[in-house]
Amino acid sequence: MPWFIALALLVVPIVEIFVIIQIGQVIGGWPTVALLIVESALGAWLIKREGRRAWNALRTALDTGKMPGRELADGALVLIGGTLLLTPGFVTDIFGFFFVLPFTRPLARRAMTAFFGRRLSTQLGNINPTTFIPGATTPTRPPTTSNDVIQGEVIDPEPEKK
Repeated sequence: MPWFIALALLVVPIVEIFVIIQIGQVIGGWPTVALLIVESALGAWLIKREGRRAWNALRTALDTGKMPGRELADGALVLIGGTLLLTPGFVTDIFGFFFVLPFTRPLARRAMTAFFGRRLSTQLGNINPTTFIPGATTPTRPPTTSNDVIQGEVIDPEPEKK
């Protein structure tokens, strides 16, 4: 995963600059700058609106005692999408809008759940990520149920100083 982040930090700015130059050659320099500013302003407004919705949904789920899995995923997607929307560029804005818009966010949530479910199952073994309960035993590691009592005595490694 660290190599992917390093590669993205190198490749994404180059792709963004290339796309900005290509769009600038088609529509002109000032209209390209104006489009970038309008996208950022629209993104900021959308982040504020969807962030508030995600926060209220999370609070409602917690107040009603419901497990807030969907709400936490939506909050994470709005946070990631907001970061992408506030960075200048058209490519990051496309992904940012995909993560933030309420009608595309369920698709992003499903993709994120599938990605993390695969990662979880490869890290923890052969489990079903939809029914995984942290701290519970999994079928690959059966619980040890032994009623054997082992007699022994505790030995203090350092004697008490008086």
